Amino acid sequence: MKIIRSKYLPPKKYDAINILGLLFIHPGVKLTKEIINHERIHTRQMQEMLILPFYIWYFTEWLIRLPMTGRAYMNLSFEREAYQNMDNLDYLSHRRSFAWIWYLRRK
Repeated sequence: MKIIRSKYLPPKKYDAINILGLLFIHPGVKLTKEIINHERIHTRQMQEMLILPFYIWYFTEWLIRLPMTGRAYMNLSFEREAYQNMDNLDYLSHRRSFAWIWYLRRK
């Protein structure tokens, strides 16, 4: 994963954003193993969905979750999988394909 420090990406409320496997991070953000793992989980999600469907699903799920209780972003299945497993640095070695589907209905 290539890491790019940028003052323009990600948006101000976020520390990092993964776009097509490129990790954009603000200059002042401390890049931890956990953040890198979180973004690697997203890269795996993208790869298994063949990139474009990942972004279509991400945006569609975000729109559906907007009127629901809580922040739509934190309720996305992709984000829930990544946040729940980012501290497990061994997660990707035993992760099942399409594991994010399990998080669609789980809270």
